Amino acid sequence: MGVTKAMLGSPAVAGEMVLAGVGELGDSRLENIETMRAEGVEAPMMLIRSPMISQVERVVENVDLSFNTEIEVIRALSRAAQRLGETHGIVLMVELGDLREGLSPREVHEIVPLLLDLPNLALKGIGTNLACLNGVVPDVQKMSELSMLADSVETEFHLALEIVSGGNSANLSWALHGPNPGRVNQLRLGESILLGRETLDRQPIEGLFTDAITLVAEVIESKVKPSEPWGEVAQTAFGDKPVAERLGNTPRAIFALGRQDTDPLGLSPPLGFSILGASSDHLIVDCGHRILPVGSEMVFQLNYSALVRGMTSPFVLKVMNRQGREGAEPTDRSTS
Repeated sequence: MGVTKAMLGSPAVAGEMVLAGVGELGDSRLENIETMRAEGVEAPMMLIRSPMISQVERVVENVDLSFNTEIEVIRALSRAAQRLGETHGIVLMVELGDLREGLSPREVHEIVPLLLDLPNLALKGIGTNLACLNGVVPDVQKMSELSMLADSVETEFHLALEIVSGGNSANLSWALHGPNPGRVNQLRLGESILLGRETLDRQPIEGLFTDAITLVAEVIESKVKPSEPWGEVAQTAFGDKPVAERLGNTPRAIFALGRQDTDPLGLSPPLGFSILGASSDHLIVDCGHRILPVGSEMVFQLNYSALVRGMTSPFVLKVMNRQGREGAEPTDRSTS
């Protein structure tokens, strides 16, 4: 599954994923799925966050399948599907230790018979999510637990599960190097496709680009200033109390970019530059021994946090380049 949430459900990116061979698309925001539907993206669509009860009719209208953990929501989906004359697919999410969302294995066995009795619903599978909230690794043991649960559900209730969704980009190391995937037949991949990195240690993935997405910002001030502030120092606008280094006078540039637009901690400038700090709409960069002209631009590499916030900001212009990179070799050009 190609996950589009980091790109705000961009129909252009979703379309490229489908052209590249992705068989289904997932997003945690119903609004993103509606946008892709309206733009004619042709692929099965899955809502990979538990639906809000207030949106169940829109979910049934626009989504082929949703991930669920609450029987109240599942019952509401059934009622909505009855009203609309549709059949809606359900994947039950299982808690395996990361403590984000999910039913315990015991609860899965309790909820399955209730779900099977509800009209206009189809139990499609089970899934889990790891490494998002607490960084729990989706290793062989965790995936074996999920596979055994799939087997036990099928045996007890005499059914076949189409989907055993093992997790996200954090599963890639296990999937590519593990001895046996067991019952797992789906991974939900977003960051690994978009940024070319696995998400446990953020190492580059062979054959992928780590600079397919960059953030470009413009210099609005360029001056030589002291490295230390003067006067009584209290908290910053965001509650921090920074500690400045004694470096004397240094060239620094201000870029028209701030915390309202992206995550400054997730940006990597080119070699020889370092980010000093950011306010809502100013990003301050130490330029080393260089003076950057006002109006010049700098290209920053992004991590997942910076990408998500940058795509969400209405103040960041999104430019899609569909010309391709023929002849280019995948390289890791990001810097720290």
